[in-house]
Amino acid sequence: MNYISNGEREESPAALVKRLNLPFNDLLLLTRALTHRSFINEHPAALEDNERLEFLGDAVLDFVAGAWLYNHFPEMDEGELTRMRSALVCTEQLAEFARIIDLGAAMRLGNGEEQAGGRQRDVLLCATFEALIGALYLQNDINIVQGFFHAMIENVGEQFLLRSDLQDPKSRLQEWSQAQTWHSTVCYSASQRSGPRPEV
Repeated sequence: MNYISNGEREESPAALVKRLNLPFNDLLLLTRALTHRSFINEHPAALEDNERLEFLGDAVLDFVAGAWLYNHFPEMDEGELTRMRSALVCTEQLAEFARIIDLGAAMRLGNGEEQAGGRQRDVLLCATFEALIGALYLQNDINIVQGFFHAMIENVGEQFLLRSDLQDPKSRLQEWSQAQTWHSTVCYSASQRSGPRPEV
């Protein structure tokens, strides 16, 4: 029985599958997804680390996040969709998703990384979450990944969408002006133009 630095029992891959009801038959694949390279450095006989799965999971997450945004915001332009997708799959947000499912307890870390608080580090939580997504994709298919990740997005959806940093400055100015007592709409006019003139 292994214990992690806060005295809690380290969660096995099998226990993680049961707790989250994950469709995994291949526990070796899941174990690899949970294994940081610091663990391999201290246990040379162990399976390979999760870096290749992290690479795959990153690509899969870009797709499923983009598809969710595309379908939920049909009026949103490409620039806004790109900004929203970047925010959904950034290190901090993926680490937050990992915390929501308590993925840190199942991570396989070397002693040094463990003592340094690796289970709480955004970078490691994000990487492990991406590796989990990569393994989930290999074990099943894109539909299973979409079901899993879309449910997580919808769980945090309203709070996420209200984040002011997701809006461009022009949109924030419009919202601010409409919230004032005069309820006016901002009007824009060009005060100066520069650059090459369009050809006639």
